[in-house]
Amino acid sequence: MESIDVSVLRTLRDWRTDGHKALLATVIKTWGSSPRPIGAMMALREDGRAIGSVSGGCIEDDLISRYTRAHETQGIPNGPPQIVRYGVSADEAHQFGLPCGGTLELLLEFTPQQEPLDQLVQQLEAGELMRRTIDCSNGHVTIEHASEPAPLQFDGHYMSTTLGPEYRMLLIGAGMLTEYLSTMALFNGFTVSVCDPRVEYMDAWTLPGVQKIVEMPDDAVLAFRPDQRSCVIALSHDPKLDDLALLEALHSPAFYVGAIGSRRNTESRRARMIEHFDETEASLERLRGPVGIYIGSKTPAEIAVSVMAEVLAVKNGVHLPRDISVAQAKQDQEKNPHIV
Repeated sequence: MESIDVSVLRTLRDWRTDGHKALLATVIKTWGSSPRPIGAMMALREDGRAIGSVSGGCIEDDLISRYTRAHETQGIPNGPPQIVRYGVSADEAHQFGLPCGGTLELLLEFTPQQEPLDQLVQQLEAGELMRRTIDCSNGHVTIEHASEPAPLQFDGHYMSTTLGPEYRMLLIGAGMLTEYLSTMALFNGFTVSVCDPRVEYMDAWTLPGVQKIVEMPDDAVLAFRPDQRSCVIALSHDPKLDDLALLEALHSPAFYVGAIGSRRNTESRRARMIEHFDETEASLERLRGPVGIYIGSKTPAEIAVSVMAEVLAVKNGVHLPRDISVAQAKQDQEKNPHIV
């Protein structure tokens, strides 16, 4: 499943190519609780078709009612972008389904220019990180390459946002746990690659939408070229496959590097890396293991939930308390068997 941003922009591009008038709504500011983050986008066609989301649904209904022929209005207007705000009063917050105290501000672009859309979608599909800037006085859009991801910026005159590339996940080992974790990653907008040089494992792989890699995992990591939107997770339980791949990933900008395994196996792995590969406790600080947050998981599906939750927390910049890690929770249970 591809990034929702790419889906929204591609669909908007296709609508404009077919001659439809359309609207692009972007969340530019929130106060209090908000159903969708800053930067969330929704595209709306003149006949009421929509893709993407800026709220829980009520604001989308209001935009459709205001700006499309679906509700016998004048349709999407021409002219420069407009700013609209929802949820200023308690009554509005209740009307539009916003959480208590929530306020949402949107930038509406009416019938965005075709050429910048074509350029942007083409670069995003090629895996490029792009910056899109719009002049709110006239709707003029500029597209350029970006050197690193950045949050949406809005100063009242210009809105600038970086888009792409998609978040990527490289999994080492093609077992059942990998299949469950791949499924969850796909639904969360990651592109997923699975590496396993063991032919018998890859021949049994059935999940579609995943790139299959049969070379040695350390070579696969080098070819994968992890960046700030990449994670690498070793799931094979085989040091011959996991260790060198993890070492390559640790020396990359990947936002998450980890491995499955017991606490004893994790300690042995760290000892091997220090003894044989000149790593240190400091250089191994980024290596997560055993991966996942503690939820008492037993089955491959439950373990995949645990791992995916930790990956998403790290991706979203959430600090995870030490006592919810798998290793710490199990250690606490050994000291106090009555802890559930």
